[in-house]
Amino acid sequence: MSSPAVLVSGLTVGFHGVPVVRDLDLEVHPGEVVALLGRNGAGKTTTLLTIAGDLTPQGGTVSVAGDARRRRLHQRARRGLGLLTEERCVFMDLTGHENLKLGQGDPRRALAFFPELEPHLSKRAGLLSGGQQQMLALARILAGRPRVLLADELSLGLAPLVVERLLAAIRNAAQDGAAVLLVEQHVALALEAADRAYVLADGRIALTDTAATLLTRADDIARAYLGAEAV
Repeated sequence: MSSPAVLVSGLTVGFHGVPVVRDLDLEVHPGEVVALLGRNGAGKTTTLLTIAGDLTPQGGTVSVAGDARRRRLHQRARRGLGLLTEERCVFMDLTGHENLKLGQGDPRRALAFFPELEPHLSKRAGLLSGGQQQMLALARILAGRPRVLLADELSLGLAPLVVERLLAAIRNAAQDGAAVLLVEQHVALALEAADRAYVLADGRIALTDTAATLLTRADDIARAYLGAEAV
């Protein structure tokens, strides 16, 4: 197997000196989708933002695309990291086409992922539906051929058909060689899209296995979500 595109070792991170994530080990290889699961407050988004460079670790190391130095988000973005947050990452006063031009890739490649956006590109992004805005944000990232893609709660508030389209595009990105880390509240959706998964409980890894195996371990996942130690 190739070297991990994301390698997290002994990560501890928190706020005002209080750890939220403790001694976390995690890796994502090129070409795979890895889900990071857990109840609200488990530390999923904190982990994702620390990998992205938006938060500073209290301890441990984070290596992205072979670089283990502490980098800020804009520095990691220049080295091939794409971050899709649960908020709509679009410029509401710009048109769809103007939003795509701000990315690192060709807008025509972006439309290859979501051709349904093309009739709406002349509209201001603020006039698009939530699903169209999320497609626009993801298309802009994918057009730049990211080496690492971090996606946080991309399904939030969206219709199931839109979520299927977004997850299919993420799977296609992995098939093209991207390493994808997906934070998602909907366990079944995440496991169906992922190759492997980690389940966080109170800032620590409670379970990790292939997605196919975890789909058969619903009771263990439930115990992890409730804070009990899984077997």
